[in-house]
Amino acid sequence: MKFVIQKVTHASVTVDNRVIGKIGRGFLVLIGVAEDDTKEIADKLIKKLLGLRIFEDADGKTNLSLRDVEGSLLLVSQFTLYADCKKGNRPSFTKAGNPTLANELYEYIIEQCRTEFPVETGVFGADMKVELLNDGPFTIILDSAEIC
Repeated sequence: MKFVIQKVTHASVTVDNRVIGKIGRGFLVLIGVAEDDTKEIADKLIKKLLGLRIFEDADGKTNLSLRDVEGSLLLVSQFTLYADCKKGNRPSFTKAGNPTLANELYEYIIEQCRTEFPVETGVFGADMKVELLNDGPFTIILDSAEIC
């Protein structure tokens, strides 16, 4: 499982010319699921995500968490995080989880995050347009292969 976390001042996702998810200060999180991912792996990444202290305190140090700044989450599924570009110029996506598993885990992640924070989402499998203002810029990649 991979989370690409971008600290944003605002972000939104649009489907069919309609904004379906929009946040102010917080994290835009692109979520990729691999075939061997589980809820236990998701739990570990969620815990790390929600505990990240990457917002500046009064001294300008990255010392505050999402909770400290009363931030929100915009969670967007993105199977292309598992693109394999080793051969040729056309990426292979065979390492991405099958859509049924990926959607199940994506919905699980949304449910777990909503117990603690305001959460907006994209639409699984849809053609989405994502807009953001990356604050910093500050982007972190959590990869279960490195964390779990």
